[in-house]
Amino acid sequence: MRVKVIGVIAILLVVIGASCQSDDQIEFKRYYSAGSFVYQQHCQNCHGDKGQGLSALIPPLTDSTYLKNNKTALACFVKNGLKGKITVAGRAFDDEMQADDIAPLEIAKVLTYITNSFGNKMGTVTLQQVQDDLKNCK
Repeated sequence: MRVKVIGVIAILLVVIGASCQSDDQIEFKRYYSAGSFVYQQHCQNCHGDKGQGLSALIPPLTDSTYLKNNKTALACFVKNGLKGKITVAGRAFDDEMQADDIAPLEIAKVLTYITNSFGNKMGTVTLQQVQDDLKNCK
């Protein structure tokens, strides 16, 4: 009987704790968890399960400086691919990243996951940000 009461109290505490989250925190968690799934489907095969990349062929996603410096171009990289030489984490890469025709909402979710995983902490990438960034792709 005592175990049941403790179990009920524990569940109530979890529910109360979850209800105290702000709308931004809830949106972040939704985007992040859905982005993990998109990453597994579209990115992990090349960039690795821990964002480590592949030797000298595919850059890692662990360089938060590169991600921050290119924040407004990341959606374009996902949507249109990337060609040409780039330097990530002090190493040069000159292979081609293929375009991936996924919806802007999926791009926002996967970028939220990438920019908050592998040692990165950049917050939620919203659908509106992605739509704005995609308008400015070169």
